[in-house]
Amino acid sequence: MNIDFSTDTTPSPATDFDQRVISFIKDWLDESATVKVQTSGSTGTPKIFEIEKERMWHSAKMTCDILDLKTGDSALLCLPVEYISGKMMVVRAVERKLNLIIKAPSINPISDLNEEIDFCAMSPLQVENSLEKLHFIKNLIIGGAAVSETLKDKIRQSLKSNISKSKVYETYGMSETLSHIALKEINPNTEDYFIVLDDIEISLDQRGCLQIFAPQLNPEILITNDLVDIKNGKEFKFLGRIDNVINSAGLKIYPEQLESLVKKEMDNELVFMGIADELLGQKSVLIIEGQENPEVIQRLKKIEFPSKNHRPKETIFIEIFPRIPNGKIDRRELTEMVSNVLKK
Repeated sequence: MNIDFSTDTTPSPATDFDQRVISFIKDWLDESATVKVQTSGSTGTPKIFEIEKERMWHSAKMTCDILDLKTGDSALLCLPVEYISGKMMVVRAVERKLNLIIKAPSINPISDLNEEIDFCAMSPLQVENSLEKLHFIKNLIIGGAAVSETLKDKIRQSLKSNISKSKVYETYGMSETLSHIALKEINPNTEDYFIVLDDIEISLDQRGCLQIFAPQLNPEILITNDLVDIKNGKEFKFLGRIDNVINSAGLKIYPEQLESLVKKEMDNELVFMGIADELLGQKSVLIIEGQENPEVIQRLKKIEFPSKNHRPKETIFIEIFPRIPNGKIDRRELTEMVSNVLKK
């Protein structure tokens, strides 16, 4: 289904997902000052809260402005409309009067795409399964989870082979910031730091975690659990979540950094986590998705870690990682699975 917001016509829904999109559009256009949004549950118990439409409109305008989207441009919606990511795609289309192409969320939502579109937002899992079609998207933002170094290389190679000038960005944000508040370019340039959008201020709290002040999006200063390095007051590098940090023999190990390092050498999804250890306090354990593979173990041995203490003390294979509905790894359930494996 397509909805061209530069006209006054709305087509009839053909699928259940179309119906959910139409339902949200009606909620957005009614007289209520707020809409209900569901959190993903990736960092806590899923919850539903109400967000002021005016703040969502400001967020949509910021994104459309920075990507230079114009009335009549095309946008593709392929994210769940229950979450802020899908809702904001609709709001951007309404705000900028875009032609919205609606595809039910799947791991390969653009498999039948054969024409250029101006804008799309996808999860890393969707991008991983859509590489051969990415050159049709002029502006792609990727969110919902970190983009691995391996996936970044695949994106660049795919676009290079198709002689594409597509702009691809990794995003940083959360439900409370109404989608993203910062972008990091993956293609055609490669950036190491996220750059925050206009009218957003960032700082560190006493733990070294990111604080966000975005008065047009949220009236409160948002305190995250994300450890970051800030540069120039407008750029930051994500180091890892403070609740994921592994304290091993007095050494602080950031799992996300080790995950990025190892993913340069293998395609498997993987997670580092700290497991209680009588001698070290916590020991670093590497969990790899898939069946146990001697070749993967050999590649792991060749990786140069920052120190011998950063090298995992144990490696565990789990055939399929648990995931929450938006595709992120469910670290809490994975921790339970690993604990059960270690008890055997």
